[in-house]
Amino acid sequence: MTKKHGYKVSDVARTTGVSVRTLHYYDEIGLLVPTDRTSKGYRLYSEQDVLRLQQILIGRSLGFSLNDIKRSMDDPAFDVAESLQRQRELLVERLSETHKIIAAIDETLARLSKRKKKRLDLAKIFDGFDPALYEEEVREKWGETEAYAESTRRTKDYSEQEWRAIKDEQADIWKDAARAKAAGEQADSKAAFEIVDRHRRYVTRWFYTLLPDAHVQLAHMWEVDQRYADSIDRYGAGLTAWVAAAVRHRYQ
Repeated sequence: MTKKHGYKVSDVARTTGVSVRTLHYYDEIGLLVPTDRTSKGYRLYSEQDVLRLQQILIGRSLGFSLNDIKRSMDDPAFDVAESLQRQRELLVERLSETHKIIAAIDETLARLSKRKKKRLDLAKIFDGFDPALYEEEVREKWGETEAYAESTRRTKDYSEQEWRAIKDEQADIWKDAARAKAAGEQADSKAAFEIVDRHRRYVTRWFYTLLPDAHVQLAHMWEVDQRYADSIDRYGAGLTAWVAAAVRHRYQ
């Protein structure tokens, strides 16, 4: 009898750092089923199986659920090379975001160590979210509205910690939106609507009561103002159009 070739579960576990128990679990739920077995019934993983495991681990590192990963890889149209390219882009974006956060931390540490006496530079410590960036044009467009008055009243006494929380929450929303889009969710899907609802609660909690019509107008502004589009698209190419469409679909 010809000896079968492949990687035993113990070999895969030792090489990848994934426990044998986890590999067994992946097999049980149909996420990673070994291509073959030995004459004694031991699992044997092929090269394709190992590549599938890599996809699983990358997906987990990007925050995707096992169900989402399985659904994506089981899709007949799934392409490993295309998926790896998309995952690489997401990781590069995450790396860029990490570098910005590190720079912001360094700026704050320098200030705390009293090496810097000048006025706090919000653009540096909250890179990607400068609350004063569009203040003048916002005043011109909405200065007479109740929403503007409410936002001005609520934000005028926000502390540095509160502005950081605002920035972080906004970033989390766009990151989750990018993950949903990358996973193939459409703009009229349940996942997209959850993103829209989170954003509406975010604006309402921190700035002003965001009504559906105003949310649609805000989404339109994201698309027509390149500065807003650039800010959102840095989390994923084409993300602005996706979230704007999701907002419109949500209130149809």
